[in-house]
Amino acid sequence: QVQLVESGGGLVQAGDSLRLSCAASGRSSSGFAMGWFRQAPGKEREFLASVSWIPGSIFYSDFAKGRFTISRDDAKNSVYLQMNKLEPEDTAVYTCAAGRIFSRNAASYQFWGQGTQVIVSS
Repeated sequence: QVQLVESGGGLVQAGDSLRLSCAASGRSSSGFAMGWFRQAPGKEREFLASVSWIPGSIFYSDFAKGRFTISRDDAKNSVYLQMNKLEPEDTAVYTCAAGRIFSRNAASYQFWGQGTQVIVSS
């Protein structure tokens, strides 16, 4: 089992940046692909980015590419999501996930955190 806890969300203004963190416990995050997803009110969960246990293997969704950066630190059992130039449309609950398959598909991830709320005001 892997327990995931996100942090770093909050209320920001349009154009601001945020860095989300996801700390893993229970088992080492190394050997797991780690992903970030988000879900806005009334919308389906959407993929943002994922990073493999293989160095340099990263997926981004089209809208996350260029504004969001995913990174991992296996020594700290953590994965991060740097978000820049935030827009009101980025308002959502952001959740990290861990899985054995490096994928954009949420169904590939076995372990999920509770999420952290990000609100971007205009």
